[in-house]
Amino acid sequence: MVYKSKTQKTYLLSPVALFISGVLSPFAFADDTPLEVIEVHGHAQNKHLALGSSESLLSDLGVDFSAAGGVSNLPILNGLMGDRVKVLIDGADVTAACANHMNPPLSYISANQITSYNVVAGVSAVSAGGDNIAGVISVNSISPQYSDKSELDWHSGYVSAKYSSVDNGRKLGVGARLASDTFSLNYQGSFSDADSYEDGNGDVVLDTLYRAQNHSLTAAMRDDKQQLVIKLTHQKIPYQGFANQYMDMTDNTSYGAIVQYKRSFDNSELEGQVNWHSVKHEMGFFSEEKTGMMRMKTDAQDISTQLKWRIALDKNSSILLGQEYFNYSIDDWWPGIEGSTMMGPDDYVNINNGKRERIAAFAEFESQINIKLWLNAGVRIESVNTQVGEVQPYNDGMSMMDMDDMSSMTMSDMSTDNTIAAQNFNAGDRDKTDTVVDANLLINYQITNYDELQFGLARKNRAPNLYERYSWGVSNMATTMIGWYGDGNGYIGNPDLDVETAHTLSATYIKSAKDDGWRLSTNVWYTDVNDYIDADSVRSFNSYDLDNTARNILHFTNVDAILYGAKIDLTANIYESKNLGNWQLHANVTNTRGKRDDTNQPLYQIKPLQTQLGISQQIGRFENALSWQWVDTKSRVDNNRFENQTDIFSLVNLSSKATWDALTLSAEVSNVFDEYYQLPLGGVSIAALKQDSSNGFEQLAGQGRSFNISASYAF
Repeated sequence: MVYKSKTQKTYLLSPVALFISGVLSPFAFADDTPLEVIEVHGHAQNKHLALGSSESLLSDLGVDFSAAGGVSNLPILNGLMGDRVKVLIDGADVTAACANHMNPPLSYISANQITSYNVVAGVSAVSAGGDNIAGVISVNSISPQYSDKSELDWHSGYVSAKYSSVDNGRKLGVGARLASDTFSLNYQGSFSDADSYEDGNGDVVLDTLYRAQNHSLTAAMRDDKQQLVIKLTHQKIPYQGFANQYMDMTDNTSYGAIVQYKRSFDNSELEGQVNWHSVKHEMGFFSEEKTGMMRMKTDAQDISTQLKWRIALDKNSSILLGQEYFNYSIDDWWPGIEGSTMMGPDDYVNINNGKRERIAAFAEFESQINIKLWLNAGVRIESVNTQVGEVQPYNDGMSMMDMDDMSSMTMSDMSTDNTIAAQNFNAGDRDKTDTVVDANLLINYQITNYDELQFGLARKNRAPNLYERYSWGVSNMATTMIGWYGDGNGYIGNPDLDVETAHTLSATYIKSAKDDGWRLSTNVWYTDVNDYIDADSVRSFNSYDLDNTARNILHFTNVDAILYGAKIDLTANIYESKNLGNWQLHANVTNTRGKRDDTNQPLYQIKPLQTQLGISQQIGRFENALSWQWVDTKSRVDNNRFENQTDIFSLVNLSSKATWDALTLSAEVSNVFDEYYQLPLGGVSIAALKQDSSNGFEQLAGQGRSFNISASYAF
């Protein structure tokens, strides 16, 4: 649920309504007005005051996150995580180029660069994006502003800073814009640096430190009917700790370019985009908080083109035609370690010349049928091809053994040998093509002026990613380098994986007061997934020989799964006076369930029942807020992955903000009572295990009390 407004009035929108509001808004290329303001929980948000990861913005829209690095947490929608969620940055598709998904799409943009964002969980229109079954997160930083002068001149700028005590975090954001009536040039940059944070007991949560910087330069030109935008990006992350992975990020250097073109005609609109993104990624060890010798390197590139043509059929109806092309390529190798008999002398080639190519076409019809009824229906067809070249292990020691040695080997020995695995993999079929069909139906019915019913039905597909299909290693070391789950287990790919196909039904009822004094939204949804990509245990291993340090080696496999849930969201104006200002209440309850059909085993990382309650006050230039979050015990866990149970906890946060014409100051206390809690979606702390194995694979702890101050000055 989200509050979104371009004025002072606040609206409560479900995911379907949020999509509807976007597609029905007027098509515009030239915007001389200030950028739209996203309002969450009734509070106007100064976008320049938000710094660091975009997680803080998207969490307010119902997005959960699986813990990873400080700027690399993985989004979860309706219990589905990772690549099942389509994340678009300025309309572009960026692929996580790492065996542990350390560089997911949202890690390439900082909160201060974001001008608008949109989340549609479950049932999304086919035009919103394919190759997903969970929904679409769309984050935009391209929003050119022009002046009323013909000469290029200074337009606006800002500088923002934030400090957080729990991790000694320092964040900085800057922006500057030049503009005329036909040209706009905008730079935005950010810098983040943080130590490992402390939990509610005052103990350091090891290996959660990071440093990152992002830069973007956007140029735009327009006339009365068209606009051309070119955006260049650069990111540098010299290090980022991943407490729940066996390795850390030691470098992530990326460059990107986006070209957008839009043109309006008498009864149609044309939009085209080209995207290029390249990254060099390295994993290893950089801190005494988690040590080791191994290195992993990745070179990857995304290239995509998109073309959309909206044709007006009449004043209330239109059809949208689109064609999209996506090409992702990657090389993933692990340099040999000099002098090591196990990890050398050759490079371990994990993915050689990997390619994932998608070609898509879609047609979408939408119509405001009458004053009460709105309809959107679409069909999308995609062809997805994945392929990789031949691979190699660190050495061919097994193949050099004589026949006597080979004859003495057990089947268990052979099942863990990477030499045999590489030979079998190279001899197999490594070129797979899938053709899939997506379809959606969205209906919005205005029962009365104060009652609204929304209905969504969708069939959606996601083809396996390259790591799910082609991670060929079988040894304990090789398999534990694969996986973005933060569970300490090892994973083996499966070239024969089928496409995930999800059928989702969603219904939302919205009731509002006649005087706009309150608004209640209830949403229920049900998803049936055929060929859900899960993992079954192949064998177990125990590196520390303790009762609480056992893990599994898992093989990706297709199963059928069911997910369902309900959400209730209430907003109410509770008090208003000249002396005490305006007071508003916001309450939210969310519950999600997910299980495998064959075993009734709970799916991994399903968040337990959660409630949130907040009270906000706005008086003059001041905004104050008090919020309480309660999360139930996590008792439904995935035993195949040794998923930990977590205890019930509640967090209290307090914040205050004051705004003048150019200056905004904010002070916040998060986790006011310094409560110790473990993250239900946090995975296990491998960093703590390496320091002291006696406690086994403990669940990653959340942040303790933090005093945060921030300031933003616009000029």
